Amino acid sequence: MIPIIMIIIYIGLSISGLVLMKLGGNPGSVSVAEGNINLGISFVSLIGFICYIGSFFLFTRMVVMFELSYIMPLTTGIVQVLSLISSKLIFKEEFTTTGIIGATIIIIGVVVLNWKVA
Repeated sequence: MIPIIMIIIYIGLSISGLVLMKLGGNPGSVSVAEGNINLGISFVSLIGFICYIGSFFLFTRMVVMFELSYIMPLTTGIVQVLSLISSKLIFKEEFTTTGIIGATIIIIGVVVLNWKVA
């Protein structure tokens, strides 16, 4: 049960990070003036960045726990499809025919990857 919870948290952090960084609308800037380092980033983008960093650290743990040939396509496929859905729901971006076909292929791939052969 713990591994499934880790995967869900990883996916949630990844999607949250991506969405919040885009919502923040600020790629950030770094400047050095008079010996001080200034980091210019919006609060929303910063929270998104923290979520994304958290997902990276969680993913490094999952790579150790699972077979890489399983965890990488599974999580990447789910994150890609949820990113597509988030872009439509939150940012009102348009679905393209090729995007829908691609998402369908990814979903089929994730199902086949998890198919248990008796």
